[in-house]
Amino acid sequence: MEKICTNVTKYIFRENDLLMDNKDKKYVLRIKDLEDESKPREKLIKQGPEALSAAELLAVVLNTGTKKEEVFHMTTRILKEYGEKSISNQTNVTKMAQELDIPAIKACQIISCFELGKRFFQKSPGRQITIRTARQVYDYLSDMRSLPKEQLRGLYLNSRYQLVHDEVISIGSLTASIVHPREVFKPALEYSAAAVIIAHNHPSGSVKPTEGDIETTEQLVKAGKMIGIDLIDHIIIAGDKFTSVPVEYE
Repeated sequence: MEKICTNVTKYIFRENDLLMDNKDKKYVLRIKDLEDESKPREKLIKQGPEALSAAELLAVVLNTGTKKEEVFHMTTRILKEYGEKSISNQTNVTKMAQELDIPAIKACQIISCFELGKRFFQKSPGRQITIRTARQVYDYLSDMRSLPKEQLRGLYLNSRYQLVHDEVISIGSLTASIVHPREVFKPALEYSAAAVIIAHNHPSGSVKPTEGDIETTEQLVKAGKMIGIDLIDHIIIAGDKFTSVPVEYE
């Protein structure tokens, strides 16, 4: 913003200047507004990666935002809406771009970043995750407890109940008309899974299954029987609570 000195004070506002004309309007901090030592890239150089938050590290990867969204606001929103653990397992560029309302090139950068990390990690893998109870599902999916939007996750297990894949299946209200069995069981076939557990969160805080939850579960049980892959549980997560939707086989 520039002040022009004349008999009458006038101001010229640039496109990105902040006008505090609304006391209730929240100011979204931009990277260029930060002190140099607090900017993600400079912070990484001086202090190392361990000093950066997940949003800051992702901002370094993406480098720039878009015309409508600054990069740090974008990465903070992405991690809040998707969850840190679930975003690392997404591999579909088109799906991620649509669900997060980001350009495809940004989705490509995110997926490539996490895929590279997984490949390096696989060279010296840690202990295999085993899931046998609803409590273990709840503990593993801790990042879903405070998500602002409803999200459906699929956990794909081998015959020894070891986790072979974790995928975000959909984001939004869970209904049988929206959640197609193909979207749930396609990853099971790709990763040779023997069984599937699905889980979704209720931002409302209630763990009571809705009619849609029950209908979806019944539909997926029937579809799984047809292809020989069991849906062994459907977990609802709401904050510090969880429950299983009854899975009944005839």
